[in-house]
Amino acid sequence: MGGILGWIVLGLLAGAIAKALLPGKQAGGWLATLILGVVGALLGGWLGSLLFDAPLRDFFSLQTWILAIVGSIIVLLIWGAITGRRRA
Repeated sequence: MGGILGWIVLGLLAGAIAKALLPGKQAGGWLATLILGVVGALLGGWLGSLLFDAPLRDFFSLQTWILAIVGSIIVLLIWGAITGRRRA
């Protein structure tokens, strides 16, 4: 599974897993989860190749999924910090 469809599926699943792993309630529906996951996958891939020489590989690679989920968690934490400050 490659191309844009692969990124969308990977992003949606990685974002959903990141939301499930973090405690508390995060705002956003499936579109926000998709965007969070795609941005998180890109961030995870970039950080993985920068820090560990471990870039994103193919769709079914465990390394790709771990980097995408960790990236999504980072993006979700940053988003929560930004939106939490605005609401306070």
